[in-house]
Amino acid sequence: MSGAPFPVKAIDAVVNIQAEEALSYRPDDRREFYLDKIGVDEDTFTGISHDEMLRRMDEAGIEKAFLIAPKIGRLGLPASYHMPYQVVADAVKEHPDRFYGLAGIDPFEGMNGVRDLEHAVTELGFIGAHLYPHWFELAPDHAKYYPFYAKCVELDVPIQMQVGQSLVYSPTSPMRSVGQPITLDTVACDFPELKLIGIHIGIPWHDEMIAMAWKHPNVYIGCDAHAPKYWPESFVRYINSYGQDKVIFGTDFPVIDFKRALDDISELNFKPEALAKLLRHNVVKLYKLED
Repeated sequence: MSGAPFPVKAIDAVVNIQAEEALSYRPDDRREFYLDKIGVDEDTFTGISHDEMLRRMDEAGIEKAFLIAPKIGRLGLPASYHMPYQVVADAVKEHPDRFYGLAGIDPFEGMNGVRDLEHAVTELGFIGAHLYPHWFELAPDHAKYYPFYAKCVELDVPIQMQVGQSLVYSPTSPMRSVGQPITLDTVACDFPELKLIGIHIGIPWHDEMIAMAWKHPNVYIGCDAHAPKYWPESFVRYINSYGQDKVIFGTDFPVIDFKRALDDISELNFKPEALAKLLRHNVVKLYKLED
């Protein structure tokens, strides 16, 4: 498939808003992580409009994006912040044919957080939940998450969660890497109806993440946050063979640029059917999108 046109328009399942309003909630200590560690350019880091994001998506061949309203740690703790769901809801309302919303969760909010998640789905039109376990230093199988998992089953929406190592996002608050993929095993056994997506591939435990997706019908993998050029060989083989129904495309923009992701993928020699599933068909089926 190297250099060939893509068989479908992509849907990016993991995207962070970079508009001015959204970035107003971000702490001031993220420059070192985004610019020095990740290599995000200055213009993108300081903010781009929704129209500019859509222009970049169009250039890359990405039709739709899932926008995260993240809950980054417990409010009041250093480096933590929550983006209001309404910020994402407004973006979706402005571009309903291009954007969908994902509701971040904070397990320490308890039933208030569960009710907020339900409101986001039933009233604001969000299509799923999103979780960063490392920001709470609680592994995905911790009991504090279980009310949220149960609510996702009740609402019939998937939940994305970061698996693999965490980085140092804030120099004042280094977080332990609690998202080892094997912890999804317990969750998938306890909630066989819950649609679980381990995003960020699971590196450096990517083979463990593949094992979880192979074992459980309700466990999937998100390929975001790592440039496809550097995807582990076993992961590429998995997508191109027996795992072609279990991986969904994402960038974690701005961590990975839209066009860079698609350009890299074009060089990986995926079979056309596997590529179409990766870029679009799997996420459409998983999130029950109209296509």
